[in-house]
Amino acid sequence: MKRSDFIKSGAALLSGTVLLGNETMAEEKQKTNGGTFQLDYAPHQGMFSATAGKNFVDEIKYMHDLGFRSIEDNGMTGRSVEEQSKIGETLAKLGMRMGVFVVPKGGNGANTLAAGKKEHVDIFLKGCSDSVEVAKRVNAKWVTVVPGDYQRNLPIGVQTANVIEALKRGAEVFEPHGITMVLEPLSDTPDLFLRYTDQTYEICKAVGSPSCKILYDAYHQQKNEGNLINLMDLCWSEIAYVQVGDNPGRKEPTTGEVNYKNVFKWLKQKGYTGVVGMEHGMSKSGLEGEKALIAAYREVDSF
Repeated sequence: MKRSDFIKSGAALLSGTVLLGNETMAEEKQKTNGGTFQLDYAPHQGMFSATAGKNFVDEIKYMHDLGFRSIEDNGMTGRSVEEQSKIGETLAKLGMRMGVFVVPKGGNGANTLAAGKKEHVDIFLKGCSDSVEVAKRVNAKWVTVVPGDYQRNLPIGVQTANVIEALKRGAEVFEPHGITMVLEPLSDTPDLFLRYTDQTYEICKAVGSPSCKILYDAYHQQKNEGNLINLMDLCWSEIAYVQVGDNPGRKEPTTGEVNYKNVFKWLKQKGYTGVVGMEHGMSKSGLEGEKALIAAYREVDSF
């Protein structure tokens, strides 16, 4: 064989080997990641920090590589304007959605909307206005609102009316911007005013705004009331956002008693195309925890 032919032959072989190697790497990555999911699950910061590091933007990019197409960040309003802008730019570049963040100083134990006090409502409305500016930077369409605690010296009907009136004013802030505040009934303490799905449904109907809907967190509602699919179905017209976490423990699906494969199958059949927030901890730490988390979501998404 002539030297020139040998060199050409070797170059072709090397090129083929490199291409084969790249194809194999791509295949392995596809096997590991499994592509995107049937539903739009949204992790939060720290779930993949063992691999991606502590920088949230880097972690978002890694989440995208794993097949996720949304994120959540309850504390977004506490980040600097610069960081918010970087997160928003990264999400836009990757074609990812921003899930919920929490309206700062909304209703809480210190300034419950159930009390009907002007100073409490003013704090809430300031939080709504501030949230609009944050939402613009990260292109958020949903923000979480919790009305706060019971005002136990008032009749329940009066408290409910106070909450409705405050939320009507909040909706007026968000409507022009196409942002929906999603009310989250919680299970953390019996002092909380908003705890049940049907109660939240009634309030949303009374507010009567596209900017006031339900955030249905299946972890909290498994604790408060159970009967998940039936109650979601009854209140479906007012549910705009879903979060999950298994019970007991509030870890990833498959670690507790909730049959999330059936719940997610039902959501898909209902035509739900919104975000499913991964509002929970992890059963294991480090790389082992990350692998367990991915395996759990691949399992419950295989309906």
